[in-house]
Amino acid sequence: MGGRIYTQEEVRDLTGEDGMRYINWLGELSIPILDCRGRIIAVLGGMPRDREGWKKLIDELSTLMDEASPNLRHSTEDLHHRRAQEPYPSVARGVSYGGGQTEPGCLLNNAANTKVTDRFLRDIRFERLVKWANLLFFLFAPLLAAFYQSQMDELAGWKPSLVWNFAGSVFAACTFNFGPQVITVPHLDFGNLSWGWCAITALGWFDPDLGGHLILWDLKLVIRFPPGATILIPSAIVRHSNLPIRAHEKRFSFVQYTAGGLFRWIRNGFKTDEAFENTGTREEKMERTKEAKTRWEKGVAMYSTVDSLKSGPFVP
Repeated sequence: MGGRIYTQEEVRDLTGEDGMRYINWLGELSIPILDCRGRIIAVLGGMPRDREGWKKLIDELSTLMDEASPNLRHSTEDLHHRRAQEPYPSVARGVSYGGGQTEPGCLLNNAANTKVTDRFLRDIRFERLVKWANLLFFLFAPLLAAFYQSQMDELAGWKPSLVWNFAGSVFAACTFNFGPQVITVPHLDFGNLSWGWCAITALGWFDPDLGGHLILWDLKLVIRFPPGATILIPSAIVRHSNLPIRAHEKRFSFVQYTAGGLFRWIRNGFKTDEAFENTGTREEKMERTKEAKTRWEKGVAMYSTVDSLKSGPFVP
């Protein structure tokens, strides 16, 4: 499935005993999603215990994004991106590597979009979203989260001038999706680490029983995804999209992630692939070839099982 938005009715036709499974998630409690080997490959993260305070925070951030949207400046080309069938503005901030960059650096935006999102990056309410997503990451995938943290620490040590979005976050970048209707078609975020996670937080004002559901196509799951809830998924390998909302409703999202190119840059000894091939010793190249054969297995070994977490969560 791909290339277009699927309606509520179409997805309902897919659900059933032999089709997609519907998860009627209230968006409050944390629910791990396991693969066939019992590994936690994704998490319906939910919300902190202060439900009313959290919903108030989400309402305030939704208002902030809604009111800031007219101040953005985007070309027609910028508004039409591959994840969305209908155009909507998005602004990515943080540290990344790829898309023609010669080395890792901060994502660039025009002055208007930088001004709007600078305000967001300094907002303690967005910091709370970041801290919640990081806590969920360390609770349900402590080895993977610690790997992210160690790699970002190495990157910061290599280039102290890099400017990070949020202090203490394991994610190098984030995207503010302004909507007013953030609806995506089935897609993969192939620029991210293949076994890594991204954190998606839904915002806005919409009825989650009637739209906005997250669909994980390869896992055959349709998940109720209300405003204020956070879900962590391996977005580079699991196709995902979400259902349309009603015409008068609004949906925004805040997504945190790390580009796979950053991990590759570090693995190369802070070099491009080409520079590594040109300057690496024979032994270094042999070691990297050997490492590449087991990289995927070592990556998914960072996933936790429910049993492995019973000894107690690891929190930095």
